[in-house]
Amino acid sequence: MQTIGLIGAGRMGLPIVGHLARAGYRVLVSERDQARVPDIAARGGEVVDQQLLGAGSEAILVCVGYDREVRELLQAPGALLAAARPGTIVAVLSTIHPKTMQELAAHAAAQGVHVVDSTVCRGGRAADEGTLLSFVGGDAEVVERLTPVLRAYSSDVVHSGGVGTAQVSKAVNNLILWACLVASHEGLALAQRYQVDVEALRAALMTSSATNGALGNWGGQSMAWAEDDMEIVAAMAADCGIALPQSGLVREVCRGLKPRRYQLEKYGT
Repeated sequence: MQTIGLIGAGRMGLPIVGHLARAGYRVLVSERDQARVPDIAARGGEVVDQQLLGAGSEAILVCVGYDREVRELLQAPGALLAAARPGTIVAVLSTIHPKTMQELAAHAAAQGVHVVDSTVCRGGRAADEGTLLSFVGGDAEVVERLTPVLRAYSSDVVHSGGVGTAQVSKAVNNLILWACLVASHEGLALAQRYQVDVEALRAALMTSSATNGALGNWGGQSMAWAEDDMEIVAAMAADCGIALPQSGLVREVCRGLKPRRYQLEKYGT
């Protein structure tokens, strides 16, 4: 592959543009926010419209929002798939329902386009550093073709199974992440009320059985997507008939914290 398309140069997409360009790829970018164009160009990307991107790319990375945005992009008449050449790989980095992924893949297959899910973990800092964890769900041969592209911005690439399994893997990651964040917050709040040196405690806990990623990234973890992530987890659990009582509670806590513009660096409740 020589030419990679990327749709959505936001917090995660923009650093990926730079990593792809440094790896020697030509990077075509579609981005609605014109204020980002100078940053895209500075990182080596070429801003084009979606029709040109679809026609000129061998693989396309989709870094937009949730189900609705991805469906509009791939299923709307005259949208991206109409311009993509047969054999093109469309990798969805967005966090969406695994059933949506499977529907989109079936829709694209009729046009000879391969749609896979390629979710990313580890957050914005890892995106900047090119050390993301990428889960990939799709046919083994397609994943093998795509893997060199993913390794431009990922230190770890895991083939999770068929289409949709990368979304499941990301949902599990997020389920555990937000549960750990809520538990870490409550534990440190309790310690503060008893006049414990909270920062010393946090550092010590990172060497103990209580260690977790949210605790290690304290003060640097945004909760912007927490409620949306947990909504997807809840929908997945309902679809397969499994009870996840702790996850339901974590979702309610995240929903309550979000309107208060909760800041992770504050230990109080």
